[in-house]
Amino acid sequence: MTSTAQAPQPGAGTAHPEHLGHVIFIAAAAAMGGFLFGYDSSVINGAVEAIRDRYHIGPAALAQVIAIALIGCAIGAATAGRIADRIGRIRCMQIASVLFTISAVGSALPFALWDLAFWRIVGGFAIGMASVIGPAYIAEVAPPAYRGRLGSFQQAAIVVGIAISQLVNWGLLNAAGGNQRGQLMGLEAWQVMLGVMVIPAVLYGMLSFAIPESPRFLLSVGKRERAKEILAEVEGKGVDLDARVGEIEHAMRSEHKSTFKDLLGGGFFFKPIVWVGIGLSVFQQFVGINVAFYYSSTLWQSVGVDPTQSFFYSFTTSIINIIGTVIAMIFVDRIGRKPLALIGSAGMVVGLALEAWAFSYDLVDGKLPATQGWVALVAAHVFVLFFALSWGVVVWVFLGEMFPNRIRAAALGVAASAQWIANWAITASFPSLASWNLSATYIIYTFFAALSIPFVLKFVKETKGKALEEMG
Repeated sequence: MTSTAQAPQPGAGTAHPEHLGHVIFIAAAAAMGGFLFGYDSSVINGAVEAIRDRYHIGPAALAQVIAIALIGCAIGAATAGRIADRIGRIRCMQIASVLFTISAVGSALPFALWDLAFWRIVGGFAIGMASVIGPAYIAEVAPPAYRGRLGSFQQAAIVVGIAISQLVNWGLLNAAGGNQRGQLMGLEAWQVMLGVMVIPAVLYGMLSFAIPESPRFLLSVGKRERAKEILAEVEGKGVDLDARVGEIEHAMRSEHKSTFKDLLGGGFFFKPIVWVGIGLSVFQQFVGINVAFYYSSTLWQSVGVDPTQSFFYSFTTSIINIIGTVIAMIFVDRIGRKPLALIGSAGMVVGLALEAWAFSYDLVDGKLPATQGWVALVAAHVFVLFFALSWGVVVWVFLGEMFPNRIRAAALGVAASAQWIANWAITASFPSLASWNLSATYIIYTFFAALSIPFVLKFVKETKGKALEEMG
């Protein structure tokens, strides 16, 4: 079978690489940072009760140890872009890999509560870096024709990382006879849970040596020929490489570096569109989603579920999270972002309200009554499903699309910062709130889920099918 030679095409909009499998490998390797993001964020779920018992601390101190990683997340996210622009995307990934490894070892072998908290901050810094560098690198390397699908690898990797961490925790707890402080490999089980992250952390570092640097970064430091080689590798040899280099360089020269000052205006400090982005970020966290990933084992044990079963329920919740994320990825471009957000809010209200009702009953022999126990369990899974198929994905899509080009980068940074702060507020407050009144705590989360509906209806505009240049 013969083929007819074709002239190189001047753009990359329809570029199809000859070795798509290699491009998929590159995106998957970069998305390992997302896997570690999810894994490190939720692995602490398996250690909460053991940490409370070992160090004899109350709910307030426990909350700070769990939530303190979010301080590192915020710092890592804020600095990753500058680090990547200065030393490259690959070097940034390798730094994150080293930090994940150090955090895993330190968390598994703490001398006292203070250094456990310190290693949590180190891990948080790595999470923050991974949350920024993975999507940026994939967007810069992926052929435009495949960018959306390859970009979804990051979110998929995060939810898989959450699920795997819960599966590993459950397996280790069973190996330790159902006791989080049981002996395992010369350590307590919870220490092994935190230390196992060394394996994916080292793998992430090794994979970073097998993937190329971003062509955009290479052009920014004057390495045009190497950039051309990588463009040919990921976009196909049928692309006019000189034209592609010219496109990228023109885009880099014409980019407006948005600053914090660009966001100011309107009657309430920020421009109205920036407040909408902040609102989306805050609502995403104030429904209490991270309680399901940081504290679910503790939550179930507090209403009489034995530790092994509570760890298993944490794993099944993570599987529901994956299913919901896949549903969102399928429908976000079909039915739109706004309808999906409203569907998710309505479903979350139902799930959270049922949990609040179930937790309002007194424990009998240390357990919820059978009916309320099953309602609480099913409702928790319903809540996570509706969050995952809506707000878990849609908020990030909105934040990437809703801002005008001139302020997009700075506005996204402010909205993301608001999200970390809201995440910290929920994570730090839950143990004390739950000790006060678990049912009332879930009523608060239900209130915010309900309030998100009029917020979306009144303030959020649909971005489906609109060019980024149309946003304003």
